[in-house]
Amino acid sequence: MEPLLDLLLFLIPIYVANSSPVVLGGGAPLDFGLVLPDGNRLLGNGKTIRGFLGGILAGTVAGGMTAVFYQSPFFPNTEMQFIGAFVLAFGTLAGDAMGSFIKRRAGVGWGKPFMLDTITFLIVALVLVYPLASARLYEPLNLVFFGALTLIIHPLANLLANRAGLKNVPW
Repeated sequence: MEPLLDLLLFLIPIYVANSSPVVLGGGAPLDFGLVLPDGNRLLGNGKTIRGFLGGILAGTVAGGMTAVFYQSPFFPNTEMQFIGAFVLAFGTLAGDAMGSFIKRRAGVGWGKPFMLDTITFLIVALVLVYPLASARLYEPLNLVFFGALTLIIHPLANLLANRAGLKNVPW
């Protein structure tokens, strides 16, 4: 397992991108209100264009700021780390949207808890950044750490956002 600081700093673009739409979102839905033949929305009102783009921007900026002060051992150079921050942020929001898509297909209503909400964003971000990142990132203990930390932090962050009045539900 890599040093803890390296792993935590790698996660910054992911966690910032995932949490930013709560603050930056709103407005037109990402799915433009599209209802599929199953009678459910493609994604739902919780995924907005502004939240999607704002989350990507926030995660990229946070990861870029990290790259200015810290060279990640998971990227060969600072430039690739900047690109990696964008890919991680985009993957996070794409994974979050994918989780909503699956949730709707499973018939789970908006605002209802769903296990994939907790981890899909992380999985997609890690898959998309794979061509850019060092193979050391994907060592089993690192992946277990990422998954375990996310399973703790994501629900806790959602609960805190709910208590702060930023989210309607605590998940």
